[in-house]
Amino acid sequence: MGKKSREQLQEMKKQPAKRWIAASLAGVLWIMPVLGIEGMPQFSSGPAPIAEAASSFAVTKLGEEVITSGAIMMKYKYTTARSGKAASGLADVIRIDLSNAYVSLDVMTGKGGHLTTRQSTGGMAAETGAVAAVNGDYFNTGGEGAPIGGQVSGGVVVSTPSQLDGMYAFAVTKDRKPVIDEYSFEGLVTAEDGAQFPLSGINKGAYSPEGGSSTYSHANAAYIYTDAWTALDRPKNSSTTPTEVLVENDIITQISADKALPMTVPKGAYILRTHGLGAQFVKAHLVVGQKLSSVYTLRSKTTKQELDPASLQMMIGGHTILVNNGQAATFSRSTSSIGGYRARTALGYSQDGRYVYVVAVEDNANSAGMSLTELQSFMTNIGVWKGLNLDGGGSTTMVDRPLAETSTTLTFNTEYGTEQRSIVNGVGVYTSAPQGEVKGIKISGSSAMLIGQKASYSLKGYDTYYNPIDVASGNPSWTSSNGSVTISGGEATAVKAGTATLTAASGAATASTKVTVLGGENLSSLTVGTATAPLTAGASVSVPVTAVAQNGSSLTVPPASLNWELIGFKGSVVDGKLTVDSVDPGVTTGYAIARYDGFSTAVVLSAATATPWEDFENVSYPIAFTSNVSSVTGTAAVMAGSAEKAGSKVLSLSYDMTAGSGKMYAYAQLNGSSGKSIPAAATSMSLDVMGDMSLNWLRAEVVDGSGAISYIDLAKVIDWNGWKNLNIDLSGSGIKFPASLKRLYVVNVEEGQDERAKTGTVAFDNLSFVMPSLSSEAGLPKGTAAMSIGSKSITLNGVKKPIDVAPIVKNGSTYVPIKVVMDAFGGSASWDKNTKGILVLRGAKALDLTVNMKEFVLNGKRQSAEVAPLILQGRTLVPLRLVSEQLGLTVKWEQKTKTVTIES
Repeated sequence: MGKKSREQLQEMKKQPAKRWIAASLAGVLWIMPVLGIEGMPQFSSGPAPIAEAASSFAVTKLGEEVITSGAIMMKYKYTTARSGKAASGLADVIRIDLSNAYVSLDVMTGKGGHLTTRQSTGGMAAETGAVAAVNGDYFNTGGEGAPIGGQVSGGVVVSTPSQLDGMYAFAVTKDRKPVIDEYSFEGLVTAEDGAQFPLSGINKGAYSPEGGSSTYSHANAAYIYTDAWTALDRPKNSSTTPTEVLVENDIITQISADKALPMTVPKGAYILRTHGLGAQFVKAHLVVGQKLSSVYTLRSKTTKQELDPASLQMMIGGHTILVNNGQAATFSRSTSSIGGYRARTALGYSQDGRYVYVVAVEDNANSAGMSLTELQSFMTNIGVWKGLNLDGGGSTTMVDRPLAETSTTLTFNTEYGTEQRSIVNGVGVYTSAPQGEVKGIKISGSSAMLIGQKASYSLKGYDTYYNPIDVASGNPSWTSSNGSVTISGGEATAVKAGTATLTAASGAATASTKVTVLGGENLSSLTVGTATAPLTAGASVSVPVTAVAQNGSSLTVPPASLNWELIGFKGSVVDGKLTVDSVDPGVTTGYAIARYDGFSTAVVLSAATATPWEDFENVSYPIAFTSNVSSVTGTAAVMAGSAEKAGSKVLSLSYDMTAGSGKMYAYAQLNGSSGKSIPAAATSMSLDVMGDMSLNWLRAEVVDGSGAISYIDLAKVIDWNGWKNLNIDLSGSGIKFPASLKRLYVVNVEEGQDERAKTGTVAFDNLSFVMPSLSSEAGLPKGTAAMSIGSKSITLNGVKKPIDVAPIVKNGSTYVPIKVVMDAFGGSASWDKNTKGILVLRGAKALDLTVNMKEFVLNGKRQSAEVAPLILQGRTLVPLRLVSEQLGLTVKWEQKTKTVTIES
């Protein structure tokens, strides 16, 4: 900033009539959008607590990988104690070496570098060519899509800091020095007649200020909106009538008194939006054709020094300071609204200013998240000298480019799995290194395969700057070390269990990788997408099979790798779909046994029909309307039906989303936060729905006992009026039952929002589920059986009957022929002389045993026992207690009479 600019700003401060009007927001400031969850946390400006270092917090570095010259990815494991219980998790850190001229940081913004156009972290990285990236600043989820804090990219101000206390920002200067500080904005516009008026900000949404005289950010104020702001509202909900001025090349070309200009900001121009006293200034001093100049700067709240935005390579806003001088800092702002154990995002730098640390804490199936206090401990552990908090929770997303790859991938699963939330900005890591010489090559592809599976492998290289370089154009040759895997032109086929080394050669360079073909003995479980199905001619269900290796990796089993055995019915399994053609006479429970290299799992089929679940005639639990956006209103209630539903009750959901923005939800919430129970595994769902032709999306939310949430698409588009019956296949949904139906709801997604109605009413009636497992145990014999060691008889419900082989005791365990148990309590057993395997079926249980092996498989899960089946005098005997208890029977032993009693 030049001398004249500073003088103008100083003069501005001396003029009471033109006092500083601080930027601020109307109403409540919402942060961290929560998809599918009622309500959103808000900032609190109350007293900030003293941050205390987390006790018993330990950090272990698991490894590191180069992303590009000057940037490495480091993975850490942390362990801690929470309320006396151990907790652990994972954190990922990108360390950028600012002394390396080839690597740089910059802010990524929405789509096409514009505000008000949200995009995922991965999408922004792909669009801008970042080699790694993380999500950025907090933003108002109900607003247009602009950051709360300041943002500078390449020396150009994209957005200015809001007038909120304790909100820190991270910046890198053009001479590559990192800075973390709290900043205010100071600006001034000057008319051609010399009159001046203060600027309150650039490209800001409406918000409620702190420490100023107004509760509305835009009251009596003037703001600049550049072509980075693409929304027509500048901003919406600004509370007062605007007067807008279009300025092109410092010349006023249009003035719109008491109304907004009906246009977006032209490229290279800006619109001065004014209210109240600002609008009076425009009317009194600005004329079309005259010049209008503007000056502005940032000022440190801690040192009071000016910071010229033009001196910055980048700046991004954050929240509280976390670390200062290598120690946990007192929170600069209340953190009550962002507390708990969540995914976290943070930025920091080393004491010498050489390294920047981009931190992301995982909260997923592998990691327990962190509190802010734990995040402070983690950052000081890894060498952060000064650091601040960025937007966390479901927004936390990191992507990076693996070595030799050409694009970024998700570094870890977010709180929502592989889904990435659309956000307003992020921090990208970029490389300007030239192409170097080939430094190394590697084979890219899976390290594990299943028998029959085909997979593609490619040869990829990286140069002396660790950036990808083409080596595949040399048509590399491929070989496999043995017959477990065959490979041709990079296409591999798994033939049999074992480990093979695949080698690729391109010129003088070679690379190898080991590929393990998993056999049945390498698996810990085999799971079908649906464990139960209806035993009805014509029934068809999806039966995808997933294998989990003993090392924990999960793979989808190719349909061609499975052998299916159908018991109790005629049918087929084709391309992962099981179809029942006919049911054998007298059969009420059937089985589809899937085997992979000897390892089995089962689908249990029973003669189930749709079970009525809710008709809303006698509802005894609360039903409420909720939304993810505070300005979305509506009702959800049981009321009298109409048309063909006249005379009955239905659940009606009405919604009004006209005051909201972004992705909006209108929920009918059942039974508070608990939902209504679905007691058993359901293969399908049926319901009547009254549509409203809104073209919105209709869904249901189901939560299981562990708290895992599943979403059911009822209709991608509500494209009908009146009542319609919907049938939903749940067989491949992956829902773990028993579960609870928590919400029925309408979704208005952000994309193409102008094509869908924002108001409407839908209704629901006659919900039912097909739950086959409720009937698979029906009809099994009940009673008591007693057998004595050495006696060839069994007493069943008081009636004594002969048996072929007497029970024996061996090594403290009782053994019997399995046929004895099956005859008494129902079920069947089959013998495979080739594998010495015994398959026992009873009700909803499928049990696989192998002679002389203590491991067994129950419904697709490998388990261990203390004893194993054996062959004695040509007869196969099974451990009575093991088999009976796995089949749901109770076994008792009487020592005096050496009698075993079995009860069902």
